[in-house]
Amino acid sequence: MRVVLKLGTSSLTDRHGVIDVDAVAKTAHEVAAAREAGHEVVLVSSGAVAAGLPALDIRAEDRPRDARTLQAVSAVGQARLMQTWGEHLATHSLVAGQVLLAPLDFMVRAQYLHARSTLERLLELGVVPVVNENDAIADDEIRFGDNDRIAALVAQLLGAELLVLLTDAPGLMDADPRVAAEASLIEEIVEVDQQLEALAGGAGSDRGSGGMASKLAAAKMASWSGVRAVIAAAGRPGVVADAIAGRTGVGTIVLPRARRLSARKLWIAFALPSHGRVTIDAGAARAVAGGGRSLLAAGVVGVDGSFDAEDAVEVVGPDGAVVAKGLVRVDTPTLRSMVGRRSVDLAGSGEVIHADDLVVLPG
Repeated sequence: MRVVLKLGTSSLTDRHGVIDVDAVAKTAHEVAAAREAGHEVVLVSSGAVAAGLPALDIRAEDRPRDARTLQAVSAVGQARLMQTWGEHLATHSLVAGQVLLAPLDFMVRAQYLHARSTLERLLELGVVPVVNENDAIADDEIRFGDNDRIAALVAQLLGAELLVLLTDAPGLMDADPRVAAEASLIEEIVEVDQQLEALAGGAGSDRGSGGMASKLAAAKMASWSGVRAVIAAAGRPGVVADAIAGRTGVGTIVLPRARRLSARKLWIAFALPSHGRVTIDAGAARAVAGGGRSLLAAGVVGVDGSFDAEDAVEVVGPDGAVVAKGLVRVDTPTLRSMVGRRSVDLAGSGEVIHADDLVVLPG
């Protein structure tokens, strides 16, 4: 089995932002056991910023907010993070290989293929790739912001069978365990819906950028690309082996959808930020939801936001629910001038979003 294993900052560092060597050693041991059992493992490791803070005498609670300082801290911390992974994997005769990715590596086809080729070759050579976002030089306007989405995209990129998202919680609970003592683990999810997303809540600790919401979003991405996902506690003994085996109680298992999204549509649906909203009437909503149909100006009743041609926008029905997401073919002013007009009344085709650029989202 090919496995993508993601660890969040809170699972790799203590409350002071110092790398927890015991946590790294535990994970390295479990990666080695998985490799011994014949599985391929790709690590997606957060923690660069958190690891860099103590090196620069900055407390976690005083974590900088400006991008320039955070990027500098990441440059310091990434070296320390990789050194730690390299040392602990080496105790099991494994070699770590650093791979720093950015959104453009998934948005630009040539870079996408190059990233896949590099990761594939590392696996062929028996290396354990250690992936992180390239925070030190990332454009603040075009970045992921957390490694959960990167992990899901890497799982799709490599055709992995399993995505394991390790965190400091046992999985998704049916209530907030901080206020509800009776909260219990949701062990299996067939389809991620709005109710489950509401349960996932907001951000995590002050040392990380994610939280359960980003874990569930990443699991949803994996599911849509045909990959089984497990959200589980990093501290659980044997968690990697249990996740691979699909053992009951390991965490929250999100089952893969039978119908998979292509890499391009997965990127449109989950990797691109939305720059606006296009509201459509009931007839257009039914046509779009049926799949395989382009969105035409005749079905548009409202336009919100400021976007250019080829930007991603959400498509919402008359009830305000998001029906789809896609790459719009015209900018905001042009689309506003097209609202409700039939194709025969327009100089062009009247096409707002082509079917190939439109991803239907579940209700």
